[in-house]
Amino acid sequence: MSDHRKTLDLDLSRPSSGRVYDYWLGGSNNYAVDREFAEKQLARAPEIREAVRENRAFLRRAVRFAAESGIRQFVDIGSGLPTQGSVHEIADEVAPGASRVVYIDNEPVAHAHAQILLEDTADPARHRALAGDFFDGAELWKRVLAEGIDPREPICLLTVALLHLLPAEQKPETVLAFYRDQLAPGSLLVLSHACLDTGDESAQQAFGQISDDYRSRTSMKGDSGLRGRSEIAEFFGDFELLDPGLVWLPQWRPDSPFVGDPARTRAVAGVARKNPA
Repeated sequence: MSDHRKTLDLDLSRPSSGRVYDYWLGGSNNYAVDREFAEKQLARAPEIREAVRENRAFLRRAVRFAAESGIRQFVDIGSGLPTQGSVHEIADEVAPGASRVVYIDNEPVAHAHAQILLEDTADPARHRALAGDFFDGAELWKRVLAEGIDPREPICLLTVALLHLLPAEQKPETVLAFYRDQLAPGSLLVLSHACLDTGDESAQQAFGQISDDYRSRTSMKGDSGLRGRSEIAEFFGDFELLDPGLVWLPQWRPDSPFVGDPARTRAVAGVARKNPA
């Protein structure tokens, strides 16, 4: 058994955010401790399950858009546990054998699962997984480039359902600005983020409780980064926000009409392009 397969048995004493997310998506890569935690949060905010599924659907649409736009390099920071319709699968559907993908996550279990996925279903020459942290900044980017990502060519940088989990006091906007600066013109930033601009006080209270649980039960440190729409928009910096802008998850270039109020997903998403200076 390879080393990364052994790591799947590590630290089952507390829930993993990646495995909890997998459970909400209907996956099987989770354990009793994750399911118990996940169900507790669903009792507080039942819309979570729909939100994470809409978020995954947004990721697939955004990757397809990037690939159809000619981008052949993808860097997914905070990739979590792999599920059906992963970045490399969508990219290869559009341009078979042409795309290079680097998955990055700081949870050992997520990294191990990504390694197994790539062994079993991907091309190891083009699809790689790194154990790394968003806040590693320049050190992480050097490792990304060492995996064959060419900084002279456009890159699709994905930070999907990531930034709202990061401690606000560590200023993730500064680190993201560093990553944006490394991208060549024509690159895309794909971003989704929990958003409580609905004015629903009960939802804000529920999500505050969920954030408290994440800090106390998982590896998440510091306060969460729940933000309003205008604050989230600032993450794109001077990139050009593409149509339809920063919208509720189901509203970003949907494949089919969304039934009901899209605000119930409690998360917004957008894709922005780096234009020449």
